[in-house]
Formats: sequence, structure tokens, C-alpha cells
Amino acid sequence: MASVLVIGATSAIAGAVLGRLAARGDRLYLVARDEERLAALVESLGPAVVGAEARDLVRLDEPGELVARAVAALGQLDVAWICHGWLPDQRTTEQDPAVAAEALQVNLLSVIALLLPLANHMEAQAHGTLAVITSVAGMRGRPRNYTYGAAKAGLSTYLRGLRSRLWPVGVRVVDLRPGPVITPMTEGHPRNLLFTTPEAIAPAIVAALDRGPPVVFLPWFWGPLMAIITRLPEPVFQRLGVLAGR
Repeated sequence: MASVLVIGATSAIAGAVLGRLAARGDRLYLVARDEERLAALVESLGPAVVGAEARDLVRLDEPGELVARAVAALGQLDVAWICHGWLPDQRTTEQDPAVAAEALQVNLLSVIALLLPLANHMEAQAHGTLAVITSVAGMRGRPRNYTYGAAKAGLSTYLRGLRSRLWPVGVRVVDLRPGPVITPMTEGHPRNLLFTTPEAIAPAIVAALDRGPPVVFLPWFWGPLMAIITRLPEPVFQRLGVLAGR
């Protein structure tokens, strides 16, 4: 049984995981933006939820206090999982600096703001797991999503450095790296055979929160696939419309 803080708890991916955590006896503290959806989620999960709060995660002015409230309710903090994000329209980010900046704020800067107090707390207690949803989009820039990809690339780099900092004290830092997932966030985007569902990747996420490698591809096949894509010479990559096309 673990004490788990989930930030972005009403996301589709989190929803597929939380039922599994509750069923095995984990104690949950949930944070999300939408108060009504959060209340419904808390009701569905029952006594596993020891606390919940609705917050604007993008412009949170007191992340340290949020972490303190979660720790007080849970008694201890074994796992903190951050899973909020936003996939903007790429073409809009190319024309509107405010939208481009918002994409970076949501997907990178707001996550770092939460990681600061979480990392400090876990470093002091010398145990725990910090897990964050990133994306395979951060591994090579593509015309259809490179603003989003840039934010996720920055986040993965941040996690890599944070992992090296916390490794000596026994704190795990896990980069959960999904490919495209059928969720409200990807609604309107062309679907193909590489899309998966939250339910399909949920067991792997639960396993990754417990133990395993520092980077987890969801589903697993994105690991070898991205190993190939990231090694393609630039002239070859640019000629492959399926990768470099709009």
C-alpha cells in the first residue's frame, strides 16, 4: 500500500490508472482543475481518497503549500505523479506568440514549479518516486507538433538532471513517455494504428510507479521505434512525409 499524490487527476490517462491504485489499497490525494469532475472522481474511488483539491495547475501560486497539504493528509508521500498537459494547435502556435508561450507554460514551466517542492521533500525524506508524463513528441521535432514537442523535450531533460540529483538518496525519477493516446486532448487529430488507449497503457504505468527503468515507453514498442527515428540522418528524415510532413 502506497501513499500517492496525483496531479492532473481528471485526465483520461490518470482516470484509467486511479481505479487500479484504489483497488490494491493505495491511499490517494488528488489534484485537478475541474471541480465538478474531480468531485465525481472522488466519489467513484471511495475511501481510497484521503483528500482532494481543485486548483489551476498552470498558474499555481503556492505549489509548496499544496505539497504540504498532501503530505499532511497522506501521512507520508511515497509517490507523486504529475499527468497534466495540453496539446495546442501547432499552426496557431506558429502565428500567435501568446499561444506558443501558453504551451510552454502548461507543459513545461508549470510542471517544473510543482517538481521543485516535491523534489525537495523527497530528497529530505530520502525515498519516494516522482513520475511525470512526457511524450515521444519530445524526442524529435516534427512539423505537426514541434511546439508541444519542444516543451516535452525540455521536461525530459529536466527530469534527467533531477534524476541525477536525487539518485544518491534513493529517490526514483520516472519519465513516462507515451505515444499518441485516444483522449479528449487528441480529439480532432487524425488517428492511425499507432494510437493507443488509456486503458491499454494503465497497467504499465502502475508497474512503473512501483519499480522499473527511469524511462518507460507507453506502449513499449515506442522505445525501439523512437531509437530508429532519432537516429535517421536529417536528409533522410526530411524526405519521409510520414514523419516530416504536416
